[in-house]
Amino acid sequence: MTDRLSALDVSFLYLEGRTTPMHAGGLTIFELPPDGFDYERLIELIEDRISLVPRYRQKVRFVPGHIANPVWVDDAEFDITYHVRRSALPRPGSDEQLREFCARIQSRPLDRNRPLWEMYLVEGLEHARFAIITKTHPAMVDGISAIDIGQVILDTSPTPRDVPDDLWMPAPEPSATQLVTGAVSELVQRPSALLDTVRLGVNDARTAAGRLLDAVGGVASAMRAAVRPAPSSPLNVTIGEQRRYGVARTSLDDYKLVRKQHGGTINDVVLTTVAGALRGWLLFRGEAVTPATTVRAMVPVSVRSTSDDGVLTNHVSALVVDLPVGEPSPLMRLSQVSYAMKGHKESGQSVGAEALVALSGFAPPTMHAMAARLANGLTRRLFNLIVTNVPGPQVPLYAAGAKMLEMFPVVPLAAGQAVTIGLTSYAGGVFYGLNADRDAMADVDVLATLIEESLAELVTASLESSRHRSVPSRAPAEEPVP
Repeated sequence: MTDRLSALDVSFLYLEGRTTPMHAGGLTIFELPPDGFDYERLIELIEDRISLVPRYRQKVRFVPGHIANPVWVDDAEFDITYHVRRSALPRPGSDEQLREFCARIQSRPLDRNRPLWEMYLVEGLEHARFAIITKTHPAMVDGISAIDIGQVILDTSPTPRDVPDDLWMPAPEPSATQLVTGAVSELVQRPSALLDTVRLGVNDARTAAGRLLDAVGGVASAMRAAVRPAPSSPLNVTIGEQRRYGVARTSLDDYKLVRKQHGGTINDVVLTTVAGALRGWLLFRGEAVTPATTVRAMVPVSVRSTSDDGVLTNHVSALVVDLPVGEPSPLMRLSQVSYAMKGHKESGQSVGAEALVALSGFAPPTMHAMAARLANGLTRRLFNLIVTNVPGPQVPLYAAGAKMLEMFPVVPLAAGQAVTIGLTSYAGGVFYGLNADRDAMADVDVLATLIEESLAELVTASLESSRHRSVPSRAPAEEPVP
């Protein structure tokens, strides 16, 4: 049976433009093990594990005349050395050089004539480290249970787990005639599909976006929260083809401390941290910031619902929140963000971090890709930027014995978006990845630094607030009787 792309999946291919490649990815940094880690070791690891993600040996074939959606077919000429590549940083192999390399890699679109993914081993990183950079097209992530290639190489122990041997024999690729015959047969059985196919086949971006809007879910909540257009912001500009990439490193304990002192959720603290960083960034740029200034963020969240047949399912929904960047007090910003998020929390639909990590096939790159799918289905007039927060495993992970130290997401830019902010928690840390337009965000590293400073400011204010609450009030001493 033909494995045909859904209307949602093909929409991502049609909506992708020269300046908006839609692949999601990640930058992971590893500690070099005592016995080393090289390209051959990574190739062997991928070859052992790729059977767990069969989609990664398939490519997209378009149907002649666009009379039906494209199909997935086995790539009979699959070449793992094309997809897994080797690079090295010049001395000194600094983090700044790594971020620049990552930005250049992420700027390049994927080759549509091959399976839609790439992986880079980056050697020469200082302090006895190496990095792995991944790129995966959202069309590959056809559900919340899909697994990213970067996840299957990881283990919870330095000793790699056993994977059954895989004898892969690619199925013959259908001819153009077979593609047309199969498409016609399906259209005869389901005539209503013809209209969708024609609309998508003529690259009607507006119709494609509508399909995304309907299929991903959560649109109603986003629309209710954004009855007015998003405020004007330097975050919304015409973007080019090249990117910059910034990172911020924070501690999960700091978010827990603030939550413990003031209630709410970790995500409330995250959004408050981002709001404080955006405030500092706007002031750094000399932008006008008043008490009423806001930045509207689209925050994809995983939600749980029950289908008609009673099965519990998970999907990604859109939540739009106005971040109070005009508020100078970090604790007041937290109060305002928590209040804005309260309605969604009380709905009981949000999936908690523990449930997310327990989902079959859970992988942070997968969730970030799902968020990108959702964001590109919404009109850019509704929000100023995307903030994706995906909880990750809190135990160390390993790739062929090499311990993963940090994991930074790369969330693609949508049209008119100067920067996306993705973050993933891992082993006690919270790691931010800022994917930005090269020309519009020359100061992306400033924003990354301000994220760290904003959280520190929030922690300090929380500790001071706690000390003030714990000091008992005293009655004034009586004047001595003369």
